[in-house]
Amino acid sequence: MNITLANRMNSFQPSIFSELALYKKQKLAEGAPIIDLSIGSPDLPPPSFITRTLSEEVLKPNQYGYTMTGTKEFHDAVTAFYKKHHQVDLTDNQEVTLVMGSQDGLVHFPMVVANPGDMILVPDPGYTAYTAGIAMADAKPFLMPLKKENHFLPDLSAIPEQIAKQAKLMILNFPGNPVPALADREYFAEVVAFAKKHHILVLHDFAYSELYFEGKKPISFLSIDGAKDVGVEISSFSKNYNLAGSRIGYVAGKKEIIQAFNRLKSNLDYGVFLPIQKAAIQALKNGEEFCQSSRKVYEERRDLLVNGLNEIGWEVKKPDAGMFIWAEIPKGWTSLDFTYALIDKANVVVIPGQAFGPNGEGFVRIALVQDVQLLRKAIASIKAANILA
Repeated sequence: MNITLANRMNSFQPSIFSELALYKKQKLAEGAPIIDLSIGSPDLPPPSFITRTLSEEVLKPNQYGYTMTGTKEFHDAVTAFYKKHHQVDLTDNQEVTLVMGSQDGLVHFPMVVANPGDMILVPDPGYTAYTAGIAMADAKPFLMPLKKENHFLPDLSAIPEQIAKQAKLMILNFPGNPVPALADREYFAEVVAFAKKHHILVLHDFAYSELYFEGKKPISFLSIDGAKDVGVEISSFSKNYNLAGSRIGYVAGKKEIIQAFNRLKSNLDYGVFLPIQKAAIQALKNGEEFCQSSRKVYEERRDLLVNGLNEIGWEVKKPDAGMFIWAEIPKGWTSLDFTYALIDKANVVVIPGQAFGPNGEGFVRIALVQDVQLLRKAIASIKAANILA
C-alpha cells in the first residue's frame, strides 16, 4: 500500500542534530573519548527542595488525574515571580497560561495568530523550534539577520516596509539560543514602537532568564511600557532550574492572546502532571539562592572555556548570559566541516552555526554542559588537533 505524506512534512527533514548524534554514537562505539558540548541539556540536577517536593507529591494517590490547565497556585506563583523579579503586574487568570515546556508553546503559538501564507519575522540564526512552528502554521518566515556589527540584535530598520505590513508575528530571544545576546530597554522600546506601528504581535522567548553573569540581569520584555499591548513572553524551568525532562513552562502577557492560546491548548492536551506543577511552584517561590549558585557554576565554565580557547589561538567572546558560547570559527572552514574536524581530530562535539539559519555560517555553538575537568580536556584536545591555524 502506498502512503502519501502531507506536504508539510517537506519542512521536517532529518536535522543536523540527528546526524551528529548518530556520528557521535559511531565514534563512541569505536572507543573515541567523546566530549559532548553540543546539546543544551543541563548536566546538573535540580535543587533538592524541588526533587523533595516531587517525591512527596507522586506518592499521593489523588495526584494522577488530568490537570487540564495550570492550577491557580501555579498561575499565582508566576504572577508573584514577575512582580518581584521584573516589576511586572499580571492578572493570573487572564495573562498567564501553562505550557509543557517552552518548546510546546513556541511550536504551537504561530497557529494561534498566523494563517497560511502569513509572514513571521524570525531571528537568523535562531532556535530551530521557531521555524518548526512557522511550518506547522503554514506561514512564511522572514529572516532577521543577527550580525556581529549589530551586537547580534535584529536591525528593525532593515525590515522592508512591505514585509512589515504583511507580518503577523515577530519572534525574539534574549538571552538567545544559539546567540547568547542581550537586549537593553532602549532596544525593547524600539520593538514595542515597531510592533504598534505595523500591528505585529511580539513573542519573546525568555527561556534563559536566570542564566546571566556579572550582574547583567536580562530584561523582561513585559517590563517595557506598552509591551503587554503588543506581546507575550514565554519561559520554562528546563534551563533555569535543571528540569528539562519535566516539561513545564508558561506564557504571560497580552490577555486576548493568552485566552486564544488557551483555546488552542484545550484541544491539544490535558495539562501538566500535578506534582510537576507543584515542584515548579517551589522553584518560583524558593529558587533564588539556587539560581545564584547555578550562575556561579556556568560562569566558571564560561571563563575557563573562553580563556582557554583564546590561549590556544581560537579567539572567542565571553557571553553575558545563557549557557552557550557563539564562537566564530577560523577562516577557510565552513561551520559543518569545522564541526566534523573537531569530532574526528579532537573528539569534541559542537553544533555548526548553519544548523540555526544561513547567518549562522562561520560560527559554531558550544554548550557549557560539562564540568571544568572535561572542559580542560576539550581545550587540550582542540590544541593537540592543530586545526586552528
